[in-house]
Amino acid sequence: MSVVVSKITKRRSGFLDLLFGSPIIGPIAALVLASIFFSTQTDRFLTGTNFSLIVQQVMVVGTLAIGQTLIILTAGIDLSVGAVMALSSVMITSLAVDYGLNPVLAILLGFLVCIAFGLLNGALVTMIRLPPFIVTLGTLNIAFAITRIYTTQTITGLPPLLTFFGNTFKVGNTAITYGSVLMFVLFLAAWFVLRSTPAGRYVYAVGDNPEAARLAGISTTRLLIGVYTVAALTYGIAGLLLAARTGVGDPQAGQDSNLESITAVVLGGTSLFGGRGNILGTLVGALIVGVFRNGLQLMGVASIYQVLITGILVIVAVSIDQLTHRGK
Repeated sequence: MSVVVSKITKRRSGFLDLLFGSPIIGPIAALVLASIFFSTQTDRFLTGTNFSLIVQQVMVVGTLAIGQTLIILTAGIDLSVGAVMALSSVMITSLAVDYGLNPVLAILLGFLVCIAFGLLNGALVTMIRLPPFIVTLGTLNIAFAITRIYTTQTITGLPPLLTFFGNTFKVGNTAITYGSVLMFVLFLAAWFVLRSTPAGRYVYAVGDNPEAARLAGISTTRLLIGVYTVAALTYGIAGLLLAARTGVGDPQAGQDSNLESITAVVLGGTSLFGGRGNILGTLVGALIVGVFRNGLQLMGVASIYQVLITGILVIVAVSIDQLTHRGK
């Protein structure tokens, strides 16, 4: 009898460890509970059209948050995401519209600008050993200034290729943008790389203990430069999605995107201490913010209270992460 009880106890303990030990469980529960709450407050929330709108509203920040997650997993942070995205978006649209460059070439050049910023961030963090916060705060100002020097005018009349990801297709009666599909594909690709490749395991190892990772033969310098570079490439993709969604190149865009991307990562259960998290949790975190803002808007709540609630959610998520880290 005691053996049977022991086995049942072990199984239950294993289930509870899985339930509460996985960083993605909490965000999923929060998303489900928020969706249930708002569906009881307004009939317009629980519709395919509204869910499609929520995804459209988070697809740019969600794409930025992919790169931000990679960096935070290595115990870093990137404050330049919004400024680099805005610079890339303005350059892509300006080169295609004002200079008549082939849109594909314009996109590639915009991506190269982002990659250059990623290489710069990675090199300063690894070779000079500057704190990521300081480095990316500096490159935020550099990218912001270059954008304003380049142009202060909103660029309109974009060619069809640059607005393609803003186009929609129908699933039943629900219109879904191609940009939303691209965001989900990018999340799945990042999830596969982090979960199933040596490079992904190295990212977690460096974030958990960089010195132990170095002693184990991992080139931490090369890995971190690669992480910052790949992250910057996602900012370029986000810039393209931003132009596609709005139909313009806006030099004023992205000013709050660095904080929004960090919010999505933190709400998704990724630890600011590095080495712990799930990229799909970041997707859930971005959707949590989108659901709260959409639901409160449908309820007629002023936008300032939406920002207030988002701030409270971030503090709660970081507090849980801090307490968990202390407990370990």
